[in-house]
Amino acid sequence: MQQRRRVKQTSPLDQRLTDQAERLRKEARGTPPGIERERLLRRARQAETAADIEQWLTCPGLRTPS
Repeated sequence: MQQRRRVKQTSPLDQRLTDQAERLRKEARGTPPGIERERLLRRARQAETAADIEQWLTCPGLRTPS
């Protein structure tokens, strides 16, 4: 049976997602227009959305989004 690798994260999830979105946007700026660039921008938007959702879920006064 394989053992799971455990990784101790040093930064919060929302920060890692924000950093990933910035990295992807920077990479997209250096990519010529086309499918690859659009894929990078889509992944950046998804990371930003995930960071927003994570912040919403962890806030102390949890409310439904309006």
